[in-house]
Amino acid sequence: MASEFDLIARYFTRPAPSARLGVGDDAALIAPQPGFELAVSADMLVAGTHFLPDADPLALGHKALAVNLSDMAAMGARPRWALLSLALPQADEAWLEQFSSGFLALAAEYDVDLIGGDTTRGPLNLSVTILGEVEAGRALRRDAAKAGDAIWVSGELGGAALGLQHLLGERQLPPAEAAACLARLHRPSPRVALGCALIGLAHACIDISDGLLADLGHILERSNLGAEIRLAELPLAAAVAGRLDEPWALCAALAGGDDYELCFTAPAERAEAIRAAAAAAGVPVACLGRITAEVGLKLLDAEGRSMPLHETGFDHFAGR
Repeated sequence: MASEFDLIARYFTRPAPSARLGVGDDAALIAPQPGFELAVSADMLVAGTHFLPDADPLALGHKALAVNLSDMAAMGARPRWALLSLALPQADEAWLEQFSSGFLALAAEYDVDLIGGDTTRGPLNLSVTILGEVEAGRALRRDAAKAGDAIWVSGELGGAALGLQHLLGERQLPPAEAAACLARLHRPSPRVALGCALIGLAHACIDISDGLLADLGHILERSNLGAEIRLAELPLAAAVAGRLDEPWALCAALAGGDDYELCFTAPAERAEAIRAAAAAAGVPVACLGRITAEVGLKLLDAEGRSMPLHETGFDHFAGR
């Protein structure tokens, strides 16, 4: 059986030209460009909590890095380096080959160098730390929203949540819709180009991992402001939009999570520039509300009437 160090060398050791020292020592050595700050984030994916234990390892490798790239996008940072730590029930080389292929393919797409990490035996757990660069003092932050800002979101909402419901047997989707929703769940597209383009245009930004309402709520809490959301303006995944007569569909879009889109606020007069930046990044965006001075989040129907707010998003400890 291959040793821990054989597995690291075979599946995860690659040249890291952007680092001064990569995999193989007690620590990696990196240096940001002059005039830039390091943005650092970490995420864990735990079997049974974030993915099913029998999940496709190729897609899992993609997602393990994608969710971290999404954090960099939310800060307007260019991702540069990643560290990967794995707890594995056993040294399954076929699984590792697929997982590393998915992870390293996405890393290559975004010019991210894998510069270290750790492996150990234990329940399946994937932990990634990512580091990126952003011009000093210009990062997008949750606490920077302003009253009167427009609220924007990229992409479509609800598809990943509906894909999970299909996977768990809670909803039955026809094959084409199931494939589209499962792709959103298993292979999210981090909005790095859009995040970088929003520097100087947006005030506050966050990625949508736990649901639009929960994550927008973090911006409101940090900025000590409120918001109004027009439900008619929500950019919905096609499978969700076709089921709005069912109560759970709107909940999937507002609170389902796993979308990994960007929610951001910006002055209303920058709408044209934002749409141009989004078009250049190849990402659709929708304006769906505004930031208010009055604290609290309101949902408005097509006639502008306030609607009740129920579920707001996923909570790891509340289990919802």
